[in-house]
Amino acid sequence: MTSQFIQPEQYQHLLDEKVSACRSLFGDLGLPSPQVFPSSPKHYRMRAEFRVWHDNDDLFYAMFDPNDPKVPLRVDDFPVASEAICKLMPVLRSELINAPVLRHRLFQIEFLSTLSGDMLVSLIYHRPLDDAWQTAATALTEQLGISIIGRSRKQKCVIGQDYVEETLPIGNSQYHYRQYEGGFTQPNAQVNCKMIEWAIAHAEGDEKRDLLELYCGNGNFTAPLSRSFRKVLATEISKTSVKAARENFAHNGLDNIDILRMSSEEFTSALNGERQFRRMEGKDLADYDIGCVLVDPPRAGLDAGTRELIARFERIIYISCNPQTLRRDLEQLRGTHHTIAFALFDQFPYTDHMECGVILQRQ
Repeated sequence: MTSQFIQPEQYQHLLDEKVSACRSLFGDLGLPSPQVFPSSPKHYRMRAEFRVWHDNDDLFYAMFDPNDPKVPLRVDDFPVASEAICKLMPVLRSELINAPVLRHRLFQIEFLSTLSGDMLVSLIYHRPLDDAWQTAATALTEQLGISIIGRSRKQKCVIGQDYVEETLPIGNSQYHYRQYEGGFTQPNAQVNCKMIEWAIAHAEGDEKRDLLELYCGNGNFTAPLSRSFRKVLATEISKTSVKAARENFAHNGLDNIDILRMSSEEFTSALNGERQFRRMEGKDLADYDIGCVLVDPPRAGLDAGTRELIARFERIIYISCNPQTLRRDLEQLRGTHHTIAFALFDQFPYTDHMECGVILQRQ
């Protein structure tokens, strides 16, 4: 997405069109009227990545139109990015232009920012990184007050740290998250906070019962929701996300969460008694009294086994980044559950993408 597609004055109109499209998509399923959570029209995205285009002694940030992928579109201003990224972009470009050792065969730049003020920049190269690069990158981190990661084939050089520390205001509390470079994080932090608060409000937590969360990532939902339940059992397949989640639970002083590094399909097999996994040694699923399950799957949605698994539980919180696969899954789940709440979260303004949330209660 380039600046030419970003029209803050058209934001509400574009949002209304997306909401209308979602209403039509789910119209025959009898869902409640959706609660709509808008985004800020500008400076909402906490991460951004750009190709680097070299032109003799100049270089600039570039993006590409999928319909004309060989022609770079110069990006001097990217108003969807956080204010911190927008402020850093011209300063970093100027420093790179004047540092041959840092600009040589630089291919891509990735920014990761936070509401709390941390910044991590990844510089990706088509050449090996040597001691001269490390010296220059170290000086730049000190000058700009950021962390830098240099990447090339089979090489990763960390100057500072390979993560940012984020603090999210959720209700009357603050939750702290370590977000690693390369790990998944919600791109729109302010809308993410609204998603978490909405999930908490509809979880109907019971301190005598437990929560199951599949696809828990770095504990984005897990940490705040854990305070509403006796225990939480969470699963996640990504090693990076599991590492971050464990650190985040400790950082927030949460000791009622167990996380298993396994896919939803593997967990379903374990719960059904079909397979045993060494990763579950010391964990007895019979110790959990699960009354609520939260799923936040990838765009492909839920597989058939996971749909059957979550249909066992009284309440389902389903966060979806793909309305099409959500509709498919709801068509299956409506046989056992009815939808009592529906929400639309505009994580990605100026695109066709819409994040959805539904609360399902067993009939």
